[in-house]
Amino acid sequence: MSKQTTVERASNGARIGLLLAGLVLVLLGLFFAIGGGMLIARGGSWYYLPAGLALFVAGIQLARRRSSAYVIYTIFLLATALWSFWEAGFEFWPLTARLFMFTVIGLVMTPLFPLLRGGEGKTPAKAAAWGFGLVLLACNVAFVWGMFIPHGQFGTESVPPVASNNANNAGSSDWTAYGHSAGGDRFAGATQINRDNVKNLQVAWTFRTGDVPLSPDGGGSEDQLTPLQVGRTLFLCTPHNTVIAVDATSGAEKWRHEFPTKTTVWVRCRGLAYFDSAKPLVQPTAAGSTPVAAADAPADPAICRRRIFMNTIDAKLVALDADTGKLCADFGKDGVIDLKDGLGKATSPLYQMTSAPTVAGTTVVVGGRVADNVSLDMPGGVVRGFDVISGRMKWAFDPGNPADRNAPAEGKTFTRSTPNVWAPMSYDPTSNIVFMPVGNAAIDLWGVKRTALDESYGASILALDATTGAEKWHFQTVHHDLWDYDVPMQPTLVDFPVGDKRVPALIVGTKMGQLFVLDRLTGKPLTDVIEHRVKPATIPNEPYAKTQPLSVGMPQIGADVLKESDMWGMTAMDQLMCRVVFRGMRYDGLFTAPDTDRSLSFPGSLGGMNWGGLSYDPNSGMVFSNDMRLGLWVHLVKEAQRGGSSDGNEAVNAGMGAVPLGGTPYSVTKDRFFSPIGIPCQKPPFGSLTAIDLKTRSIAWQVPLGTVRDSRLHGVKMSLPTPVGMPTIGGSLATGGGLVFFAATQDYYLRAFDSSTGKEVWKARLPVGSQGTPISYVIDGKQYIVISAGGARQSPDRGDYVIAFALPDGK
Repeated sequence: MSKQTTVERASNGARIGLLLAGLVLVLLGLFFAIGGGMLIARGGSWYYLPAGLALFVAGIQLARRRSSAYVIYTIFLLATALWSFWEAGFEFWPLTARLFMFTVIGLVMTPLFPLLRGGEGKTPAKAAAWGFGLVLLACNVAFVWGMFIPHGQFGTESVPPVASNNANNAGSSDWTAYGHSAGGDRFAGATQINRDNVKNLQVAWTFRTGDVPLSPDGGGSEDQLTPLQVGRTLFLCTPHNTVIAVDATSGAEKWRHEFPTKTTVWVRCRGLAYFDSAKPLVQPTAAGSTPVAAADAPADPAICRRRIFMNTIDAKLVALDADTGKLCADFGKDGVIDLKDGLGKATSPLYQMTSAPTVAGTTVVVGGRVADNVSLDMPGGVVRGFDVISGRMKWAFDPGNPADRNAPAEGKTFTRSTPNVWAPMSYDPTSNIVFMPVGNAAIDLWGVKRTALDESYGASILALDATTGAEKWHFQTVHHDLWDYDVPMQPTLVDFPVGDKRVPALIVGTKMGQLFVLDRLTGKPLTDVIEHRVKPATIPNEPYAKTQPLSVGMPQIGADVLKESDMWGMTAMDQLMCRVVFRGMRYDGLFTAPDTDRSLSFPGSLGGMNWGGLSYDPNSGMVFSNDMRLGLWVHLVKEAQRGGSSDGNEAVNAGMGAVPLGGTPYSVTKDRFFSPIGIPCQKPPFGSLTAIDLKTRSIAWQVPLGTVRDSRLHGVKMSLPTPVGMPTIGGSLATGGGLVFFAATQDYYLRAFDSSTGKEVWKARLPVGSQGTPISYVIDGKQYIVISAGGARQSPDRGDYVIAFALPDGK
């Protein structure tokens, strides 16, 4: 083979390569030009159309082997950089979406410029080309490096104060209620594990429950447990309602009691409740409080002195002997109360228990989950209080008949389809008040048939006397809710600084990213709440609210009003598609009412903040909140038949299909506001951990929570530790050692953050993901951190693990 033939073949190969490269640029140019034209037609940015034309021309010139291709591309790239900084500022992830793809293409094209000039008989200009190439290389290295570090607002480091005893963590270090204290602080005051030595944490023991939750769509069985710890015993409940007691120092099983159920939809147990009849009653001290009444006499004081209460998924309240696991025969009927009594038709999963009971003095208080958007005729949202010993119903609060606190007469039922209390409650022993997060009437998205009482109690905080069930006050967070913005979490009791005083208060987060701070005795806001005017939609006879409450006196978490410039993608291509889709939907901000067109709800009904709740460090005066940022588009569809066949699986309510709204003229389709490749359309983070300073009422720090390492994109695990911040579902744990622990991300880690700065200071790999909340306790001078790990939301990797971490001896 002659040398000339080899050169000719190489030359032919170069021509073909340049032709193909030019074709790629031409196709990119057409994509951006056509998409840019669609965007302009919808009132969007004018950048993409000329950018697409520039790419198209550069591609033509490259296919023709002209050096002007590189010049045109360089001008395009510089203009894109200027536009990117003008539109997105210096935020890393928005800049990456706009520039990274183009800087990579520019770097690949750099070696071609001298060759093309040489082919044209011109000076190669290698110095200029390689100089610009080095700039592009540095930019790309910076982009890649930045993809693996967290981008957020970090705080200033301070020395953690010594843990103190107060109303929120007084006395025992035991974790005796769902939120640690009855007030839901999720704070462990122990300081043995701290910022300096947390790096030495290691697994102390692992327990396998034997109950592996399966949930292909998120609406099946899920492990969302927060354990209880009393003395040397840890109490667990599994998704299918097996209660297990294990040694809190070794993980050795002591006993278990199974409650079999045939329910397959929305199966979970988030927690338990505990009562010790030998402990003296704590009487309230606040003026005007009702005394805590003595409990009914036990049948045998030696049996069931210490009791564990659980709501089963098929709506039974059970009492177990904490020492043996046997049912307490003197409670209800042989240890069981059927919570469906008085409700009428209330089959599972239309009526279920998903949150822990609340022990309030000598009353065990339960609400219930009424499945959303199934039918206008559903069980009522009655809340009931039962004697902790006998199970005798002491009172019932029926939101449809609040004056009557008795059980319904024979043949009657509690009012049907009323707002319900599905999330955990809090109890204040100083006032003997139970604080309840209230949901909505049976159909969220169509409110024509709601009653005046439905409108009053829906999406509110309700305060009831724990002894009598009498209403103290209620405060509404959403008027005429059409978004499934029910109050989703346990209110957290805090001592709130107001001037030089500290006022007994509660703080609660909402799905709308709002934080409301209310006086515990009056329900009045302690920070500014305004009534924000909102736009109605056009559904006939819908009594739209003209205004909605906004808690402007506290930070609003992840509730920014989206703009086109907030649209994001892994590349500039899917970012453009998200812009086009965004401009094609009706969006009026936070309270965009659903209609028969396609509207955007952000945050969607998943949150914002959800049932994981807040944690509160009383020493630093900080509250810690995790959130998710997932938008949903919503489309009401007119139906000829007013019927429905939904099975109560709320996975379809979370963005995966059409739901018939039984008894209404509509069905609804929701879907996640995702790009064509399956990631959220708005810029990261998609989930964050935020510290709020109660004294300044401002964000102290906010960091992305979780990486994409264990997330799957079209079935393929991404395996990259990129900390964009992922949707979260469980809760956090604050400790006296200056740490915040969290596990309920989409990746498989338990993490510890410095509570002053938000910096991640430790993480441990879990066998599978978690949706649980960590707890901490001290036994024999050793502090433990415990987490339940049964699988992350939307993950096929599942398990049955409960894992305890501790410092090695001598550390």
